[in-house]
Amino acid sequence: MKAVVTETIINNNYIPTTPFSKQLHFITNPESEALYGGQAGGGKSEALLMAGLQWVEDPDYNGLILRRTYKDLALPGALMDRAHEWLQPTDAHWNNTDKTWIFPSGATLSFGYLQHENDKYQYQSSEFQFIAFDELTQFTESQYLYLFSRLRRKENSQVPLRVRAGSNPGGLGHEWVKARFITGNLPFIPASYKENPYLDQSEYEKSLDKLDHITRQQLKYGNWDINPQGGLFKREWFPIITTPPATFKKRVRFWDLAATLPGKGRDPDYTVGLLLGVDSDNICYVLDVQRTRNTPLEVEKLILQTAQLDGKQTAIRMEQEGGATGKIVIDDYRRKLVGFNFRGEPAKKDKRERAKPVSSYAEAGNIRLLNRPWTSDLLDELESFQTEGIHDDQVDALSGAFSEISRPGGKRQVRSTLLHTGRRR
Repeated sequence: MKAVVTETIINNNYIPTTPFSKQLHFITNPESEALYGGQAGGGKSEALLMAGLQWVEDPDYNGLILRRTYKDLALPGALMDRAHEWLQPTDAHWNNTDKTWIFPSGATLSFGYLQHENDKYQYQSSEFQFIAFDELTQFTESQYLYLFSRLRRKENSQVPLRVRAGSNPGGLGHEWVKARFITGNLPFIPASYKENPYLDQSEYEKSLDKLDHITRQQLKYGNWDINPQGGLFKREWFPIITTPPATFKKRVRFWDLAATLPGKGRDPDYTVGLLLGVDSDNICYVLDVQRTRNTPLEVEKLILQTAQLDGKQTAIRMEQEGGATGKIVIDDYRRKLVGFNFRGEPAKKDKRERAKPVSSYAEAGNIRLLNRPWTSDLLDELESFQTEGIHDDQVDALSGAFSEISRPGGKRQVRSTLLHTGRRR
């Protein structure tokens, strides 16, 4: 084994870096399948690339490295870019049409993607001895299993047949990857950014600490057990106060409008208007929540009355649905709220991504709630966010208000200030 390692890895002219112990353990694992990673920064991509280059001196070798999309594959610093850095100075030849490196031996290492489920069939006539999946949890289980049918070699070939993968927790394939490697019997080699000697570990740790706590648990700690759905907020992150500050740098009332009324067998969303203020220390306060399910006329009356009570110094923002109907609604309110700082904000489909900055800011203790009749309902919804069957209109309104409060530029750059100072109050 030592001789093979020396010949195919250490003395490999196409691998310009020396693998550290965890990478070497992964590359030389004798099993046909193995998963590497867990935590971010553990050198997954380099380990996969080294494994892919291990046997390129053998003329019977063909390797394939996959990402879910071409965009992921072609990103700066991603696998295909890294391969160019390593191989451009060598005698290997790049075929840009096929996205394949061809070596003097005749061996090849190709790069591909499986963006759609049926993309797996483009390889139905291919033959590989090495297949790697970068960020395995982004793939479906059927895509992964189908590629095993492409794994074969010539009789008497000494090249091992291997499927290798690297991944962090999270993503659409989280559960099947966890069942196959983490709680199953197949080899999983956990790696940490703290074990990667080529990484600026202290700076990378600072970057990971800025993530929302779910993503941080997955990427910093490699936690496969944390629930990807729900759990983005904890009620203990929100200090409860009785009296707000006397003055604020900015106040925003964000409205998230419901589309339908409740009725027999229906439990539609609420119309929610959440008022958020930010003080001179960039601490945010939820000052009021208006929440109703009513006719469009009654909702309109509530919005206009609330605007008068909030005063013209309070900015008003409203989620604008797509299409002509959304534009008509915003134009109608713009006419009725003449004199107020009113604007529509295009609806964002990914509620979770929009809520992550709020989660990070709240975890640092920087969002406080007034003790009011609506406070308990808001906390319940925050803690249950993205749990099936639980409304999320208050979370959407809070996300929208925070997005406006923290919009880059001048005094409104709340989120950036937190990230650079690490301030916790």
